[in-house]
Amino acid sequence: MTNADKLALVTGATGRQGGAVARHMLAKGWRLRALTRNPGSYAGKELARVGVEVMRGDLEDPASLERASRGVYGVYSVQDFWSVGAKREVQQGKNLADAAKKAGAQHFVYSSVGGAERNTGIPHWESKWEVEKHIRQLNLPATVFRPAAFMEMYNVLQVEIGLLKGKFTDPLRGDKPYQTIATDDIGAFVALAFERPTEFVGKQLEIAGSELTNLEAAKVFSRVMGRPVKFRKLPMPIVRLFMSKEFYKMFCWFSEAGFKADIPALRSRYPEVHLHTLEEWLREEGWHKRGLLMQAPKAWILGKT
Repeated sequence: MTNADKLALVTGATGRQGGAVARHMLAKGWRLRALTRNPGSYAGKELARVGVEVMRGDLEDPASLERASRGVYGVYSVQDFWSVGAKREVQQGKNLADAAKKAGAQHFVYSSVGGAERNTGIPHWESKWEVEKHIRQLNLPATVFRPAAFMEMYNVLQVEIGLLKGKFTDPLRGDKPYQTIATDDIGAFVALAFERPTEFVGKQLEIAGSELTNLEAAKVFSRVMGRPVKFRKLPMPIVRLFMSKEFYKMFCWFSEAGFKADIPALRSRYPEVHLHTLEEWLREEGWHKRGLLMQAPKAWILGKT
C-alpha cells in the first residue's frame, strides 16, 4: 500500500505543528484530512486548495472526532494548552485517542513535550503525560514525540524587540545548555514515523535540533544579524514576581534539569530529517534582514515616530 492509498487525520493543521506535519506528509504523497473548527478560515481554505480534505470538528466533541476518524490509517494528535488550559487539554487528547481506537487507526502519533515522563510538576508538561498514559492504557499502536522548546519562541514580539535593540534577556544563566527545535523538524519526524511504522510504533522519542547556552545563542544572533547582541540574565525573583506560576515552574525546571534529547544520535539515526541548527533557522526566518533594523534610529525601532 502506497502513501497515496492511506488517509491520515491531522489535528492542528491550521497551526504551527500540525501545519508542518501536513506540509511534510503532502510532500510524501499522503492523503490528508484536517480537523478544524472553522473550515472557512484562510488557513482552512489554503489546506483545501492543496488537496487536503478539511472537516469541521472540535476536540471537545467526541461525535465529530468519530466522524473525522472513520476510514483513516493514521492520526496525528496535538493540543494547544495555552488556548484551553491543562484540564481541557487532557480531555481533548483523550477524546482523540478514544476516537482513533474506536476507528481502528493503525498508527497514532502524539506530540507531547520533552521531559513529560520526568515528574516536572509543570502543568502543561503533566497534562501531556496524562494523555500519554491514556494512549498506553488504550493499547493504541502509537508513537510519542517529545519535542524541546520551539525556536519559534524567538519570534515572539517582546523577544524580537529586545534582540533588535541588541539585548537577549532570559531567566536561564548564561552557561546552562538549552535545547530547541524548529517546528518544521517536528513535522519531518512525524511524516517519517508514519512512513516507517515498524520502526516507530511503540517508541517515545525526545527530539531537538540545537543545544546552546544563552551566551552561545547571543553570539549566533550577533553573527546572523551582523550587530552585537548581549545576553542579560533575568533574575528568578523577577520571574516569580511578574510572571505566572506556570512560567516560574518552567524556568526553574529549565535551570535545574532541562531537555535531554540526544541530538548527535538523532542526526546519525535519522539523516532524512534535516534538524535545523539555530543559525540555520534564524537565516530561514529572515533574521539576517531584521538585523538591518538595528541600524535604524532607536525611536523608529520602538515605534515612537
